[in-house]
This record gives sequence, structure tokens and C-alpha cells, in this order.
Amino acid sequence: MFSLNSTVKISYRNPATFFAVHVTSTPWELHYFQLKIASGQMKKFTQSRKSQRKVVTIVKGSQVPLYGGIPVLVASREHLNTIAVPLNLTFVMRSRAYILGRLVKTKFYGRIRCSVTLRGNKLGKALNLTDS
Repeated sequence: MFSLNSTVKISYRNPATFFAVHVTSTPWELHYFQLKIASGQMKKFTQSRKSQRKVVTIVKGSQVPLYGGIPVLVASREHLNTIAVPLNLTFVMRSRAYILGRLVKTKFYGRIRCSVTLRGNKLGKALNLTDS
């Protein structure tokens, strides 16, 4: 059984000069290859024109059965500092803008996939994903 509790922060910016954007997303999921380990849902919000904000989402998995899916954890229970588990954070950010009232609607979809390496010696510390 595997439990994971993490906080993901991203910066969202609306560069438009004359319309606001309504933002939603699919559930944020952490995967080990095809095995879903944790998920979380972002709250929807409206971003005003020429502004930016930090979006914070809690991605959590509680007592996920692995069924031998991560053999790296079983082999190194004594040496937790040497564990390195590759994970993928995936979600789709959906932005909708009403340009002329509700007459003209534009939609923007951003598919985001970040590679994250969970290391035993870095547990509890912030991990910057800017380069990934």
C-alpha cells in the first residue's frame, strides 16, 4: 500500500488586453508508468485581463494498492535515501474566453505532462519543475 500527499503550484498568466478567461482543468494525476498513484482537482477560477496568479492544488493518494507495481520500493526498504521513482504529472488546462459577450467564445486547451523523480533523500522538500 502506498500513500502520497503533495502540493503542486503553478503560475497562470492571462496576457489578453480586453477579456477575462474562465479556467478549469481535468483532475491532476500522478502516474508511475500506467499505474495512477495520486490525484487532485484544481478549483475553477476567472482570471482578469493582464494579470497572473499562483494556482495551488493538493495531489493526494491514500492507501493505493501496488500489487508489485513498483519493485524499486520493495528492494530498498532498508535504504530509503537511495530510492528514485519516476512519476508523471498529467492534466489538461481548459481556458474559455467570452470576447463579445457570449457571441464569440474562444477555447484554449493546454495538455501538461511533467516528469517528476521522487527521491528518498528529498522527501518533504520543494522540487522545482521549471526545467522539466
